Amino acid sequence: MAHVLLLFLLLSSTHLPSSTSDPEDESCLSNLHASLSDPTNSLRNWTRTTFASPCNGFTSYLTGATCNNGRIYKLSLPNLSLSGQISPFLSNCTNLQSLDLSSNSFSGPIPPDLQSLVNLAVLNLSSNRLDGPIPPQLAYCAYLNVIDLHGNLLTGPIPQELGLLVRLTAFDVSNNRLSGPIPALLSNRSGGLPRFNASSFQGNKGVYGYPLPPLRNRGLSVMAIVGIGLGSGFLSLVLSFTAVCIWLRVTEERVAGEEGKITMPEY
Repeated sequence: MAHVLLLFLLLSSTHLPSSTSDPEDESCLSNLHASLSDPTNSLRNWTRTTFASPCNGFTSYLTGATCNNGRIYKLSLPNLSLSGQISPFLSNCTNLQSLDLSSNSFSGPIPPDLQSLVNLAVLNLSSNRLDGPIPPQLAYCAYLNVIDLHGNLLTGPIPQELGLLVRLTAFDVSNNRLSGPIPALLSNRSGGLPRFNASSFQGNKGVYGYPLPPLRNRGLSVMAIVGIGLGSGFLSLVLSFTAVCIWLRVTEERVAGEEGKITMPEY
């Protein structure tokens, strides 16, 4: 009888959620949820109870989350109308290998703290309203295969350090407000072929360099147009001033000639 009872308890325990969780994952999830707005209530089961025990082995109790051996392995929350800022506490999900927050309305900067996600392979923050610079610290995520940041409001240069990510096979920063040269390690590879083509960088008015077309093929810049306008105006002013000077000189000579004539008396 005792053996039967023990077997029953063992079988029953396999169907119960784990009572323990990784405290880092709990902090990661609870702070992320606190930092965002969810108008469509898509994350209705993101509650304090599930944060305390988000995984049971490979099973997740959270919308958009995937677990691996009791840890959060993947967060996929695209196109859910979420807004707010990306929590720096995401760095506590140290087992995270894929983070997709694309096609939402997140704003503010990309947290440099994401450098702690040393297992991260996929980072997709595209089609949001993120601003500020691209953190060069992302280069510490040595396993990154994908960086997709297109369709945001990011400014500043493309960090040279990202060219050191040797596993990077997909890179897109198009349609932002970036400036400066394209890092050589992101544009070239052995054999002279582009590591990433022009579509990865287009839509940033201040970005230049291979594989984008040369600047001379992109039409006149605003400064060139202003320069031409100022030059034309100055030339017109010089020509007008010269014409006035010539007219005054001719007039003076004519008057002087008339004053030197002798008037003959009339008879």
